[in-house]
Amino acid sequence: MQFVLQNKKTLMIMIPIILLVMNYELFFFALENDFFGVILSMVLFFVGGRTTNLKVHYPLLFLLVLLEFISYRLHTRSLHFLSLCMIICLTYYTITRRFSFIAFISLLLFSSLFNKFFEHLSAEIKQWLCQGVYLTLKNTINIDKAEGVNFFIKGAKITVDTACMGLSMFKTGLLAAAVLLTIEEKKSGFYYKNIQIILFCLLVILLNIVSNFFRIITLVLLDCTQENVLHHMVGLVCFGLYQIMPMLFLIRYIKPKQEQLKELGHSLGFYPVLGAFVLIFITSLEIKNDQNFNLLYQIDPKYDIKKGKWVNPEVFKISTPEKLTYIKAPSHKPLICWTGDGYKISESEIVEVNHSKVWFNKMEKNNLHYKSFWWYECGNKKYTSFIDVMLQRLVYNKPIRLINEVEVD
Repeated sequence: MQFVLQNKKTLMIMIPIILLVMNYELFFFALENDFFGVILSMVLFFVGGRTTNLKVHYPLLFLLVLLEFISYRLHTRSLHFLSLCMIICLTYYTITRRFSFIAFISLLLFSSLFNKFFEHLSAEIKQWLCQGVYLTLKNTINIDKAEGVNFFIKGAKITVDTACMGLSMFKTGLLAAAVLLTIEEKKSGFYYKNIQIILFCLLVILLNIVSNFFRIITLVLLDCTQENVLHHMVGLVCFGLYQIMPMLFLIRYIKPKQEQLKELGHSLGFYPVLGAFVLIFITSLEIKNDQNFNLLYQIDPKYDIKKGKWVNPEVFKISTPEKLTYIKAPSHKPLICWTGDGYKISESEIVEVNHSKVWFNKMEKNNLHYKSFWWYECGNKKYTSFIDVMLQRLVYNKPIRLINEVEVD
């Protein structure tokens, strides 16, 4: 024990390295999920860290315990990857007493926690943006009507793609804001107050909505809603004009005024951090095990599983002359799968079927029209919210699945 206490700083550096090596497979997973945003946020954390008297380790430890409990119970690799990043932040803070609130906020924005929150919020923003574009252009060009993501112009239908409506540059704009704030702190030698950071982030969010609003207007006017070089160029130009340039202008009037605290000569307690290391180690072992989804556990007898087949361990397909039925792991959201396969979503809403609320979608591909009903399921109860059904799994530890019924309209 005396050896541990004498070499605790070395151990606190070595143990996170061991955990990172142990979880090397997560880096390949993270490459497809905002990996570079996370890495840049971590770089900003080390570059822009400030000495603070705030006991940041308490909320960090609480958040780590919460994330690892969810990761262990739900086998959530993305949250476990976030925990690995946070343990590095906690280790750095424990040794140096330096912490970057700007970079930590940026790190959270690139996490799956924020992704799920944003997916839930973006549906309202999407509808608001399209309605705003319709009201803006209806007196300029001959727009017959607007329905959801579709504009009807002179009898022709123009569909705005998910990338335009999903505010794809949202996190990029907030990361750019984090870089700007860190550069300003380094230039001035002073630091922003937390209220200034929050205010600037809110302004960036507003600018992003404005940027996407003008992006959609431009794409509709150019009749360029299909993804091509011009489509992406319009997005980049609008991002530069309506987000980056206003940010560079506004940052001149939001100046850091908080002085740097004197360096503190002692580190924080070692044992709470060691406990966090042990917790992440145990969760790492669980994450390495293959997850058993039990997708067909107590499935409704109306689904004849004898006629079905496994597409992969996370998707079971039942094909009948009337319709296709997919029984999936809940992470396989149909909207993402459809758009990835080239389908255009023309309508998406929650409807009531047999006294249960489910998602209803209309889509088209190769001049064929389809309609689909899909929902999450835990036990014999249906859910339309991913968060709600995951909470059921978290609390009751019961198998959950996503059921998607598709037929030609």
